[in-house]
Amino acid sequence: MSLLENIKNLQKVNTLSKHEQLVHGIIASIDNKTLIVGDKLPSINVMVSDLGYARKTIVKAYEELKDRGLVESKKLKGYFIVSNETNVTLKIALVLFSFQRFQEEFYNAFRKELGDKFQIDVFFHHNNVSVFKSIFNTIKGKYGKYVIAPIPNPTLRPVIESISPDKLLIIDRFIALNNEYSYISQEFEKSTYSKLAELLPKISKYKKFILFFEEHIDHPVGILNAFEKFCAKHNLNGSVEKRYQQNSVEKSSLYFFISDTFLWEVLRDAKHNKYTIGKDVGILSHNDHVVKEIVFGGITTISSDFKEMAVKAANHIKFKKEIQQIVPSHLIRRNSL
Repeated sequence: MSLLENIKNLQKVNTLSKHEQLVHGIIASIDNKTLIVGDKLPSINVMVSDLGYARKTIVKAYEELKDRGLVESKKLKGYFIVSNETNVTLKIALVLFSFQRFQEEFYNAFRKELGDKFQIDVFFHHNNVSVFKSIFNTIKGKYGKYVIAPIPNPTLRPVIESISPDKLLIIDRFIALNNEYSYISQEFEKSTYSKLAELLPKISKYKKFILFFEEHIDHPVGILNAFEKFCAKHNLNGSVEKRYQQNSVEKSSLYFFISDTFLWEVLRDAKHNKYTIGKDVGILSHNDHVVKEIVFGGITTISSDFKEMAVKAANHIKFKKEIQQIVPSHLIRRNSL
């Protein structure tokens, strides 16, 4: 049965709109192998002529098939079948910093909440502007939804805003965009400062308070600002270090980690020196996960709930509702202070 025959058969179904007749007719043609990967769809002008449907109806149907990842448009050449996975409702590009533990937690919850009818392709930009732009050039126009953890760099705003608001969701880091765009983001400066203030009695018992911060990777500058303001206000002996030097752990020092790169090294060295975590040496960490509940009697963390963020992101996609929300940070007290 030809493509046009598949579509015309669906014209007899009164509950289907013309747009739906087109979409289901093309899907049926893929399923029965009338259309295979690489085949070119009839041009919009040809479909208008053969079916008598409005041009915008044809365009809407072809765009939905693009969103599902079944069709791809090539400039000046037309629309082509690129997949036979007709059970996919929507094809999603998920662009993250890197596959760290908490981002893996986000992905797993996001995947579970969406279910099998959504295809998720994952990309990592590693806080590199050139890599970010390269990813965008590769994926633009090929997905129905873009879920992006951006680099907070104002030069990237035009790149990101080249995606229409209905197809873009910003997660994790906040970046100022046109107010039509949806986001589910963290806030770092005020939330970090308020959690440090709650911990002041614990922090004050240490002679040194050391933050590990590296500007060239994905460390939020808001955490650095909060740390410096907090130490200045309370006359604390605070310092910022880029890296941890092996075997340099000191008694009566509190170490604050944004990522886990040096966390395990400090814990190892503390153990070798027979220092008690929470008494001789203090540990504070951003971004909670299950390992931090367990090791050394538990690590105190300041963290957003990444599973909650993932569920909100999935529901935004499933129910097509705009969202603009800053997710709260939580102080999880354990025995490391």
